[in-house]
Amino acid sequence: MTAFIADSEAVRGAAERLAHASATGAPTGVVRDLIGRDDVDRAYAVQRIVTRGRIAAGARIVGRKIGLTSPAVQRQLGVEQPDFGVLFDDMNVTETPVARRPRLLQPKVEAELAFVLGADLDFDQLDAITVRGAVAYAAAALEIVDSRIADWDISFGDTVADNASSGWFALGPKRLSLDEFEPRTVAMNMAINDEIVSTGTGSACLGDPLNALAWLARTARAFGDPLRAGEIILSGALGPMAPLRPGVPVRSEIFIGTETLDAVNFVWEEN
Repeated sequence: MTAFIADSEAVRGAAERLAHASATGAPTGVVRDLIGRDDVDRAYAVQRIVTRGRIAAGARIVGRKIGLTSPAVQRQLGVEQPDFGVLFDDMNVTETPVARRPRLLQPKVEAELAFVLGADLDFDQLDAITVRGAVAYAAAALEIVDSRIADWDISFGDTVADNASSGWFALGPKRLSLDEFEPRTVAMNMAINDEIVSTGTGSACLGDPLNALAWLARTARAFGDPLRAGEIILSGALGPMAPLRPGVPVRSEIFIGTETLDAVNFVWEEN
């Protein structure tokens, strides 16, 4: 993984398309015609421009999200690696959403584990064992993913440029110590309107959500922007995502055996 490339006309054009879609609520066409289907450097360069624009508008970075942790999804998009995006403070809908949240265009929802860091991850040895010690606590999470690309017609380049198809996120109420459980051993179910629509396991996330965290830590550091204490990390979906509809309750549970470790509830109330 190399550092971000300098802005180019194509990169700026892709960023402008995505920013316009966010501002108007109207999905745009693909951006891969400008930056390529799988040009990693160009895609993250677009993401960086979009991030700068959000910061200039008053948003504050609170963490990162990891995507494409499922081998099946990687095969679908023809890639061999995950991707990542940025979490902003106004994406956090753990409490009741308000009008200033970024609007949702084509939302879907997925369940995962979140890690909150208690220490920086800015050193050479970054694997599942070493990053574990930097985790202050874990929590159940719902990620409301979204795409500014019409009809979710995305390639790897499209989703990376579009901040890894980010939308909102919500965390469960418990702070789970990693002394209490192994992330790879958890099971998950997600219900919409009391009907289970997704199930999965910790091992479905790159073999262990801590592997995903280690990948992100190495990648962020290689890009010159290492993970820092206090950041929220969404480690990647534990099962399939499902469409999100206004007013319909969503609940996910993270459990081991019959013991529920944490749960998170969410209802999308349109602005």
